[in-house]
Amino acid sequence: MMTPVIVLGTGKIGMAVAALLGDSGDYAVTVADRDAATLGRLTGPVAGRRHLDFADPAALRQAIAGHKMVLNACPFTLTAAIAEAARGAGADYFDLTEDVESTRAVKALADGAATAFVPQCGLAPGFVSIVAYDVARRFDALHSVQMRVGALPQFPTNALKYNLTWSTDGLINEYCNPCEAIGGGRLREVSPLEELESFSLDGMDYEAFNTSGGLGTLCETLAGKVDILNYKTVRYPGHCEIVRMLIRDLRLGTRRELLKDVLETAIPITLQDVVLVFVTVTGTQAGRLTQETYAKKIYGREIGGRKWSAIQTTTAAALCAMVDLGREGRLRAHGFVRQEETALDAFLANRFGRYYA
Repeated sequence: MMTPVIVLGTGKIGMAVAALLGDSGDYAVTVADRDAATLGRLTGPVAGRRHLDFADPAALRQAIAGHKMVLNACPFTLTAAIAEAARGAGADYFDLTEDVESTRAVKALADGAATAFVPQCGLAPGFVSIVAYDVARRFDALHSVQMRVGALPQFPTNALKYNLTWSTDGLINEYCNPCEAIGGGRLREVSPLEELESFSLDGMDYEAFNTSGGLGTLCETLAGKVDILNYKTVRYPGHCEIVRMLIRDLRLGTRRELLKDVLETAIPITLQDVVLVFVTVTGTQAGRLTQETYAKKIYGREIGGRKWSAIQTTTAAALCAMVDLGREGRLRAHGFVRQEETALDAFLANRFGRYYA
């Protein structure tokens, strides 16, 4: 029997999620969006299409009713309302948010719920938390867990050395909001676009700097167990300096809609991208100071006859893998579910998680 699910939001990632689940043959996928034109462009085995105003609570509850799972691929500003509607409908809830406050709202709604609430099911937060915790569990005592992730153009040509590969709202949010970290064994808040560092991988030079949301719930999970825990976004050298100028010197961080318009007008999207995941854990194993590193590059590919970018593939596949594991009873059935509760082996063995393998 096919599992009825509803995908809310049919942007780059929502469209890929609907395609992956629909093509599997195990899900009856309904898609909903406030943009009727976007709904009309969807292809593949979709059970239903709904033109939906997400700001209308009654319409939202009605759309969700009858679905086993709610998959939220909407902007983070809608997270709390959609999660609340999912709880009211008795549906399992999954999302892609990187926004810290939105995740806290989901956690509050999950308290005492009879269904599962599984936020942050993307690349970062999401998969990178699963990797970091899996590596960290091999240590007797932890010193540092450092997580670095980037979605980069394969062929950078502009001064930013960047192309838009996913949500512009999410990108701006990461660049402007405070970041969580652990330093000296204590939870602390650090500024975005700071603590710039350089590193090389496979002969390529990169930079990395603080951005918001990528740690997911790892600060809570590893509190009291690690001296240093941080997350940084990876870019090509020179990117951070230009973004600081835009956000701080020109004060576009206080005018986010204008910044979004500038970026989307000037910076083209690309499907020719690469996702870089670079996690380093240091601690003691059998009494010796030891370091382990997980490094992976993932490229865009053709799936179901259509070309998907690397960030579409990794983000959508991560969400679909968590949905699939939930369907199989391999996630906790109720309450708040953290990404790092899932074993890396189980994730990679999943039919959708294999896109990371």
